Amino acid sequence: MWSCITDFFTYETTKSVVVKSWTIGIINRVVQLLIITYFIGWVFLHEKAYQIRDTAIESSVMTKVKGFGIYNNRVMDVADYVTPPQGGSMFCIITKLITTENQVQSYCPESETKYRCTHDNNCTRHLNKPGGYGVPTGRCVRFNDTMKTCEIRGWCPAEIDYLKTEPMMEVENFTIFIKNSIRFPLFNYTKGNFLPTITQNYIRTCNFDMVNHTYCPIFRVGDVIRYAQQNFTTLAHKGGVIGIKIGWMCDLDKADDQCNPSYSFTRLDAASEKNAVSPGYNFRFAKYYKMDNGTDYRTLVKAFAIRFDVLVNGNAGKFNMIPTLINMVAAFTSVGVGTVLCDIILLNFLKGAEQYKAKKFEEVSDAELDTNIRGLYRSNLSVRHDEKLSTDSGAFSLGQYS
Repeated sequence: MWSCITDFFTYETTKSVVVKSWTIGIINRVVQLLIITYFIGWVFLHEKAYQIRDTAIESSVMTKVKGFGIYNNRVMDVADYVTPPQGGSMFCIITKLITTENQVQSYCPESETKYRCTHDNNCTRHLNKPGGYGVPTGRCVRFNDTMKTCEIRGWCPAEIDYLKTEPMMEVENFTIFIKNSIRFPLFNYTKGNFLPTITQNYIRTCNFDMVNHTYCPIFRVGDVIRYAQQNFTTLAHKGGVIGIKIGWMCDLDKADDQCNPSYSFTRLDAASEKNAVSPGYNFRFAKYYKMDNGTDYRTLVKAFAIRFDVLVNGNAGKFNMIPTLINMVAAFTSVGVGTVLCDIILLNFLKGAEQYKAKKFEEVSDAELDTNIRGLYRSNLSVRHDEKLSTDSGAFSLGQYS
């Protein structure tokens, strides 16, 4: 117990030992140089650690699509092929339709081949289970002259969604207008993807490209799909989801015209592209009508579409003294890692490690101080009578020879 108490009430102070060794000296300076280079080159210059950053970007996106196409001998305009119509950051351009007209609430045979039957017993197993296009009744009825299927109650006639139709190929030449405004609330900084020099005539004639017109807000659908490394014909047949990414990486220590958007394009549903069960992108919607006798009927539409998601991200940085001081202190502190590494090498791997240990670690007790009040105290472990003191103040000099 007494030993634990005395060990607790002890004090450790730094003791300097000068080791004159080419090996350990080179290691020490190289490590220090690497640490200083890392902080100057990467932390301060590349990562700009002297700045305070705002990643809570506020953004608004407005989109418009223009173009005319022909589908099933009908001219299609924006109101026909764009959904939803609000003009937000997510919209779909319909490329192919499967239409089932004049559906009413009634009883009719299922259209899917998995519901084929020869008698009612084949259909009773579908009871209390969701059918393909309605609620199963358990009866086997005639679908056509050669086939019977299970009967359902729902919107009739049932949809036949495996019909082959050709997509509207004019979509490739449609244009998308994207207006984006952003704000960094920490700095109260606002900007948009319109340069001050853009004119109305320029917008009417330009098309975005990665080389000559990087700030044109008009995007041709075919170019967007090409930048996303996709095939337009495949997307038009099956549908898909394309991401238009707008990045705002701004250094507010520079001029305002240096803060500009950067665009990138990718397919967001690339995983489902290889899935044979549900490839592409499609959805259904209906248009409802009422007969003269008050009966409701509808036109059901299964739409294959290219969906566009406009995604905005970014961050802004500006000089601030607090992160600058924090990272400077971290840099100065990290230089001491070289000392730790050199101590490990000296204590464990170099010749003369025992001598270095004897010089580095020394114990002094009150009892020993009382018996050595006539002069400078020297430990039996660390200082021998034939050794000379270093000219360095408060430091021992230890030579290493190999």
